[in-house]
Amino acid sequence: MAIPELTSLRSPRVTAARRLAKRSFRGKERRFIVEGPQAVREAIAHLVEVYVTPEAAGRHQEILDAARAADVPVLTAADDVVAEMSDTVTPQGIVGLCRFLDSPFEEILAARPKLVAVLANVRDPGNAGTVLRCADAAGADAVVLTDASVDPYNPKAVRASVGSLFHLPVAVGVPVGRAVSGLREAGARVLAADGAGERDLDSELDDGLLGAPTAWIFGNEAWGLPEATRALADEVVRVPIHGRAESLNLATAAAVCLYASARAQRAPAGCRSVTST
Repeated sequence: MAIPELTSLRSPRVTAARRLAKRSFRGKERRFIVEGPQAVREAIAHLVEVYVTPEAAGRHQEILDAARAADVPVLTAADDVVAEMSDTVTPQGIVGLCRFLDSPFEEILAARPKLVAVLANVRDPGNAGTVLRCADAAGADAVVLTDASVDPYNPKAVRASVGSLFHLPVAVGVPVGRAVSGLREAGARVLAADGAGERDLDSELDDGLLGAPTAWIFGNEAWGLPEATRALADEVVRVPIHGRAESLNLATAAAVCLYASARAQRAPAGCRSVTST
């Protein structure tokens, strides 16, 4: 087994990595930490450095080979050094220092997206990362986080995205009014997902309305969307509750809405639901 090149917890590299746990330092350096083999593998094109324990190096040689092929430095480090750089309780022995990769909002608009998730005042990093993962799975063209939302480079958000952060354009810090007006100008119908909506998702499907380019706005986990934000949308749409559940959590509601749009956009006639006559 190789002798670690990096063994001191007081190393400037370790200190710099730990500082990235704070949003202010991430923003200043425009860098963040990714943890675990899956995240490091997905992040190869954006990596600055990789740190790996000798034991993990033996298990993930293909990831290290890919990093070196991309001219990314790979350093072996002692177990406690990699653990110090990690945010998880049980580190997996490999972390990467990664560049920010968010896209300018104007570039997203220029691509005329057909399906976009807008996170407005979403504060929980786990929910934000999970919605990003859902958007990726549903084939969305982009995710937009408003200026009052959580940092997508928060370690919990990065882990919850399970690599999807690296798969589709993400715009950060966009004022909600600008997000709505820009997406509407780009040809998207803007729908606010809210339990108090007058329309429901079944009706949208039955009426064949979800086949058009659509931007879904998803709100805060605790209090949803404020009236001012709902008023910006073309429609406020609720996910119908057919059973006795009080509500759906943010990530589940987002998955239902995004997949409904994805299905409609791929159907020949805009996808009328199976209840249609």
